[in-house]
Parts: sequence; C-alpha cells; structure tokens
Amino acid sequence: MANLLSPLSVIILAAGKGTRMKSAFPKVLHQLAGKPLLSHVYDTAISIGAENVCVVYGHEGEMLLNSCKDFKCSFAEQKQQLGTGHAVDHALPYLSMSDTVLILYGDVPLTTEATLKNLVDKVDEETIALLTVKLDDPTGYGRIVRDDNENVQCIVEQKDASPEQLHISEVNTGIMALKADLLRDMLAKINNENAQGEYYLTDVIGLAVAAGKKIEACFAASEHEVAGVNSRVQLAELERIYQLEHAKKLMESGVTLADPSRIDIRGNVSVGQDIFIDTNVTLTGDVSIEDFVQIGQGCVISDSSIAAGTIIKPYSVIENARIGAQVEIGPFARIRPGTEMADGSKVGNFVETKKAIIGAGTKISHLSYIGDSEIGCNVNIGAGTITCNYDGVNKHKTIIKDNAFIGSDTQLIAPVTVGAGVTVAAGSTITKDTSDDVLVISRTKQKEMVGWQRPVKINK
Repeated sequence: MANLLSPLSVIILAAGKGTRMKSAFPKVLHQLAGKPLLSHVYDTAISIGAENVCVVYGHEGEMLLNSCKDFKCSFAEQKQQLGTGHAVDHALPYLSMSDTVLILYGDVPLTTEATLKNLVDKVDEETIALLTVKLDDPTGYGRIVRDDNENVQCIVEQKDASPEQLHISEVNTGIMALKADLLRDMLAKINNENAQGEYYLTDVIGLAVAAGKKIEACFAASEHEVAGVNSRVQLAELERIYQLEHAKKLMESGVTLADPSRIDIRGNVSVGQDIFIDTNVTLTGDVSIEDFVQIGQGCVISDSSIAAGTIIKPYSVIENARIGAQVEIGPFARIRPGTEMADGSKVGNFVETKKAIIGAGTKISHLSYIGDSEIGCNVNIGAGTITCNYDGVNKHKTIIKDNAFIGSDTQLIAPVTVGAGVTVAAGSTITKDTSDDVLVISRTKQKEMVGWQRPVKINK
C-alpha cells in the first residue's frame, strides 16, 4: 500500500498538437460535455487529493494557458515534442522528490476517481503502479510483456514489437504512478534508440525491473476509461459514452428519460424522484430538479433550480433562475438570469423574462417581455406587454403590486409602479405611478377620417 503521508503530485501531459483533429486549437481544449478535455483530467486530479499539479504544454501554448487560467497548478513548456519521457522530464523541477507522482494525459478524460485511487494506493518505495487494459484490437498500443510468472517485464511499443509480441492483448494506457525520486532516476537512464527516435516514458518500466523494482499492473474497469481523443470521431464517441453513463445515473435516481441516448448533461445535476425528461434536453452547469417535475422536448436549463411539480413545456430556455413549485413554463419561453418564479406562477409561450421577481399565482401567458421587475401575487399580464426598462443608458425597475390586471399591448415605462388591484386597459402606455384599485387608461383618441383615400402604387 502507498505511504498515505506522501503528498500526491500529478503530471498532466498536454503538449501534443493533435494533427488529426484538423483544428487551430490544441487537442486538449476541444470540449466533451461542455468543458475542455484537459479540464476533465485536471478536475479528476484535484478530486483524488492532488496537492500539486503540473501541466506540460506545447502547441499553441498561449491559448492553452489562457484557457487554464483558473487552474491552481504549475505549467512546464515542452518546446520540442521528443516523446512522453521527454515531456515528463520537463515537469520534474516542479515536483518534490518525496512525493508520489501520478502521470495522466490531457486527452484521456474519462478515467474515474476510483481507478486512479486504486492505482496510487499500490505505490511504495519499491513499487510502480501501471494502469493497463486488454483490447480485442491492440493495434497501435504498447504491449505489456510479462514473464512466465506473470510479472511485468517491460512495455514494447507497436513499432518496436516482434511478431509474437504483437499478439499480446494487454496494452499500456500510459497512466502510471511511482515515487518522484524513482521517476527522476529512471528518466535519467532512458534513451531515444527506437523506431520513433523519441524518449519513451514506457522505458521506465523495463529499467525499473532491471533495478529490482516491482511493477504492479492494475486493469482499468473499462476500455473507455483509458481511451484517448485523437480525432473528432473519437471525441464524439466518448461524448456518447459519457452522456449514456450519466443518463443511467439519472434513471437510477428516479428519473424517467424518454430516450437515454438523447439527453446532454454538461455539469452537475441533482434530482429527486418521479421526474420525466423528454428528448433532446440539455442540462448545463449546476442544475437542481425536485420531485415530479416534467421537462418537455428540446429544453435547455443551465445553473438553475426547479422545485417540485413544475412543468416546463417544449423548447423553453432557463438560465440562472430559481423556479418554484407547481410552476408552468412555456412552450418557447426564455427565462433569463435573475428570474425568480414563486409557487404556482406561469410564464407562457414566447415570453421572455430577465431579473424578474414573479409572485405566487401570477400569470404571464404569452408574447411579453418582463425585465428588471418585481411582480406581486395573482397578477395577470396580458399578451404583448412590455416593461420598457432601458433608456439607452441605464436600466430601471417596474413594480406591479398584488392582484393587478395588465391589459394586452401595454407598455410600462420604467421606473414605474402599478398599485395593488389596478386594472390597466389594453393598449395603454403607463408612464407614471398609479394609485391602488383604479382603472388606468392611457390611449390616444380614436378618429375616423371620412373620404380618406388609400395610396396606390405608381407605375414608373
């Protein structure tokens, strides 16, 4: 077992160009489930207790550094890509030689915490832990060569393997853990006398065996855990694997999915029971969904909480909002950041809200814009109502008190307050605060022009 007092350092190799991606971006910045591949690896490293992380970068380095500005880690630049051993060597100055070191890859995003913790636990002063996997088609991978007693002897790369070795199905994933001082000593001994002319990190294994060290091989739980991304096709394949795994977790928690293959989860989703989610729904960021919620087809929900019994109809978008219980939204509604909908309220089709506090029982049924507003309880807002909150420079607030009735096609010129129990006649433009319990009409006088002639088109 590993020395639990030994701090854990993680090296993430992320210097490759990713030629097959056909992209101006570094391969590790391409996104899976809404965040860069490298971020997945970094987050996993932090989750298993890494006290020190070093990212080795190279291609389009400035772009990578800008993307990773929130990482709490060190960065080592590998100006020439001369192999994985050469890359790891660049990280050594950022390590303490008393650390246990775990080596990960920025384009391998789905390795689990459990697998890596198990790997690290195998490390001691005399043991290197190596993550391996058996493949039906091992083409392209380094083969794990064992002796007659099944002890790992070395790793042979595809281009250097003999015909007999090419038939070995157990392959190297590249992920290993060992003591930092041992890593340093082994790296000093490797050379580039191979078909690629590169310094292979895998040579560390054979050198360690020759030095009397033990190699503890741990099998990955699944092939996709150690699958790397070298093309957009592989990226899409891993995306579907990731999404299906998370869809299964939702279903195991009490969610019915109309089609588990047609949901996208791009963040952290917490759920209650007896929830129904239709097809092509996207959940992004931190999303909380309570019991008995129904989410219609094509909805996008990000960084929001949805309380029990709410119904979200198809093709609605909810962002940074708090939605109460027994609320009805949509279809085709847009709930923008800062919106808070109290229990039993309703926002209907083609309604947009922004920084709107909507009281219990209030209904905004269709074709309205409600922004920078505080709306009381049991208010009815008719179709075509607009809170005119922006004067071209500043935003202003509209306040509508309890039990008000706002007729269709009303413009509320903020800042303005509509009193409790007020009825605003349809087609009004409200520019001044109103009293309570009154009828407010603000229209121009209707006229009829007798003998008026409609213009006709002049032929030229």
